[in-house]
Amino acid sequence: MSGGFRSRSAGRRDKPEQRAEKPAGKPAGKPAARPKKGPAKKAGAKQNPKRGSTGIDAPRLAAFDVLRRVAEDGAYANLTLPKMLRDRKIKDRDAAFATEITYGTLRTLGVLDAVIAKASSRPLDQIAPEVLDALRLGTYQVLYTRVEPHAAVDTSVRLVEESGNEQAKGFANGILRTITRKPAQKWIEELTPQGELAAVAFRTAHPEWIARSFSRAVGLGELEEALEADSQRPVVHLVARPGEMSAEELALVTGGEEGQYSPYAVYLPEGDPGQLEPVRDGLAAVQDEGSQLIARAVTEVEVDDDQGRWLDLCAGPGGKAALMGALARIDGASVDAIEVSEHRAELIRKTVAGLPVKVHLADGRNPGLEPGFDRVLVDAPCSGLGALRRRPEARWKKTEDDIAELNVLQQELLESAVNLVKPGGVVVYSTCSPDLRETRGIVDKVLKEGHVEELNAHDYVEGMDNVGDNLSVQMWPHRHGTDAMFFAVLRKTEQVG
Repeated sequence: MSGGFRSRSAGRRDKPEQRAEKPAGKPAGKPAARPKKGPAKKAGAKQNPKRGSTGIDAPRLAAFDVLRRVAEDGAYANLTLPKMLRDRKIKDRDAAFATEITYGTLRTLGVLDAVIAKASSRPLDQIAPEVLDALRLGTYQVLYTRVEPHAAVDTSVRLVEESGNEQAKGFANGILRTITRKPAQKWIEELTPQGELAAVAFRTAHPEWIARSFSRAVGLGELEEALEADSQRPVVHLVARPGEMSAEELALVTGGEEGQYSPYAVYLPEGDPGQLEPVRDGLAAVQDEGSQLIARAVTEVEVDDDQGRWLDLCAGPGGKAALMGALARIDGASVDAIEVSEHRAELIRKTVAGLPVKVHLADGRNPGLEPGFDRVLVDAPCSGLGALRRRPEARWKKTEDDIAELNVLQQELLESAVNLVKPGGVVVYSTCSPDLRETRGIVDKVLKEGHVEELNAHDYVEGMDNVGDNLSVQMWPHRHGTDAMFFAVLRKTEQVG
């Protein structure tokens, strides 16, 4: 929960009659009597044939629709909302408000549900999904923004009606008015669980298992800061394609700032990067600075008698393959890029067009390629816990059970890379996760097999400190401004088998 419990950027986008601000938590008039019965059904209701008749403002209606798509279709909010805003011509302050309440509601879902459950006469699983999403939007505005409480309550009740659940209006009104009776901080204090780790997880709106995972990597003392960073809006990172333009040129053209660690990085504080001419022309792309450092490291490690055979074993969607390909073009090398999904393979082909990169539709565990590669990148499929700030709903959709299955795949992919690289060649293993089971756990198992030695990865992130006590590198949003990327550099010492 970044910036305390209230955002000064929110609440100014309401209609004029809804903008007046009141102190946090001040009751919004006498609460309506709670009905004896809650919503008549749990299942989703059909769309209201009179949709739009309740006068809901466009930003809140968009936010509500995104929440429903995330819940019903498994949609990604960071992809769904921008398109919806464009299609509905929601701009400027209205677009900012829609973004704040959509992403904020999804990020703080666990806290919102705890508050709603405490204020409700019915268990959450007995509340119609549309009603629950309207309650979440209203509760987020009451707890985390300066929207006037009565405006948050009124518009959320109208969303309930808009969804076709008119019979639940009184029920929703009663819950939200109950929530407005206490200041936000009081709700948090009352509902915070016992135990240091559980309390930090709740305060920062994370499942406890994710907090535990982070604590193993960063320690309890730094845990809250690390988790808080997941709720901060990330600065857009651009990559200048080597051989096409420099980071200095890209910064001048875009009005951005040259990156601190990658020689190709530019920070873009605001704006739509897809509309930038260098991005449209393929001279630059959007890529986290941590990802740039990893792709660059693959090409920088010293290899005896480099024959220019480079491999990206898990290449989708193609960002690292493109950077490796641009550097390969300069060095006279070529890159084979492996992807098991046809859709993602096509994305890679578009991303690497014009570069010495050949895309193969294959399984990285057995891609059918001739061994003897000089350099191999294994950017392994992972839990994605290092990029939670980019997908607001992700922290509540992921489960710890997924990691064990991913560990098997990660281990098999790294072993495949060791088989494919030549003796004296290098393998870079990376994940967008700080979970030790996906990082050191995988690397240490391969090291025990005796076919590789670990090199000092710190040498390839010049200027970046506090990246961990091991030879590998662990980046963090709160320390470095990157995603929580991990990578280790391994050199093959002998032929496997």
